[in-house]
Amino acid sequence: MNNPSSVATAPAPALPATGTEDLNPFHIAQQQFDKACLYIPEIKAGLIEYLKRPDRLITVEFPIETEDGDVRTFVGYRCLHNRVRGPGKGGIRFHPDVSADEVRALASWMTWKCAVVGVPFGGAKGGVVCEPKTLTKKDLRRITRRFVVDLGDAIGPYIDVPAPDVNTNGETMAWIYDTYQMVHAGKNNLPVVTGKPVDLGGSLGRREATARGCLFSAQRALASGLVDGMSSVEGATVVIQGFGNAGSIAAELFAEAGARIIAISDSRAAVMDPSGIDPAAAVAHKQETGSVGGLAGTTPISATELLATQCDILIPAALENQIHGGNVDSIQARFIIEAANGPTTPTADRALFARGIHVLPDILANSGGVTVSYFEWLQNIENEQWDLVEVNGKLERYMTRATDAVLKRQQEINGSLDALTEQRAKRGLPKVELKRADLRTAAYVRAITRVATVALERGIWP
Repeated sequence: MNNPSSVATAPAPALPATGTEDLNPFHIAQQQFDKACLYIPEIKAGLIEYLKRPDRLITVEFPIETEDGDVRTFVGYRCLHNRVRGPGKGGIRFHPDVSADEVRALASWMTWKCAVVGVPFGGAKGGVVCEPKTLTKKDLRRITRRFVVDLGDAIGPYIDVPAPDVNTNGETMAWIYDTYQMVHAGKNNLPVVTGKPVDLGGSLGRREATARGCLFSAQRALASGLVDGMSSVEGATVVIQGFGNAGSIAAELFAEAGARIIAISDSRAAVMDPSGIDPAAAVAHKQETGSVGGLAGTTPISATELLATQCDILIPAALENQIHGGNVDSIQARFIIEAANGPTTPTADRALFARGIHVLPDILANSGGVTVSYFEWLQNIENEQWDLVEVNGKLERYMTRATDAVLKRQQEINGSLDALTEQRAKRGLPKVELKRADLRTAAYVRAITRVATVALERGIWP
């Protein structure tokens, strides 16, 4: 990701006017899981309960002496959701809103993301409650090192493998590797963390992987006829919320593929130019000024107006809960591609699906990052480095295969609602009205089924 001082996030959304929507990310993750399980009547209730719950949540509290001489205490979390299919995998974020429920949600999404795309990892996530914009690089390095030491052997190349996330980057991952190496000398510890600098065992293409995976998945979905009148992103108008690592690179890649970027935003500003924004100019402007605000040739708009902009494709690339019950009726995009984790709430999902607006869900759309992290992990184990063509070629194959599988699963579910209802009745399950499944539900069904199958093949220990 970009340097912590320049990473874009979006402001947390206001609660809907009714005040009735639950925006707790862990509750949302559980709702999404429960909804998908309605379409998998063959899985035993006890197994469902196991897959739904995280394996463990670690909370650490530690002091550091900041560069200005103060002593400050920080709280950090690391959640391991599931290791049935392999080691835990998931980012570490530095943000003032990090919470136990947030990392639990993100860890569970990682489990399903890995299963959807077909990489042999389980889900994990971590974070430290802090505001990087008010901390020096030395402060952040001390926070990182102390956090890793306090986690101890809870992370490891075959146990739980961190990666970059909000407000962390390749430099942060280098600090994690160095710290782990200092207390585990004499081993090949490069696979303990991914997203490292390339000259420290990082993979070529990792920085662009999340955005590139979004593009590969979107192109495949559009080529399948998912959105009427759109067979590719070429000629499409695109709005991007969040101009950090994923958002800025998505702007560049989608523009290279022939799309027109008409509006972008970061945590400080949102701007629009219907004739098209040059992503390279926007990146350069943000690096110089700290924000996309004031970009030459653009008109300032509000964050609310950005999400409501009429466009072909909307890419939320910031934080959770950005499209919710309070603003979903204003969405005018034809297709939503989730580069962020959890940007759309269940209430918004239902409203969008009812209006015929397809959402390419996060556990599919942004799985390119964890896929290339898997490639980095493999390269580290074998002490190899693949060239960029090989990395991107493999990524495209993984994303294409996963997108095809999710689209196929959606068709299978929606073509067998009566049969699924009968199966539920035969198994004595509660009577529910099974409605047509959206892409998120189809992706969850694919993921849960794969994890459940492996759990049963391994056998429940002991």
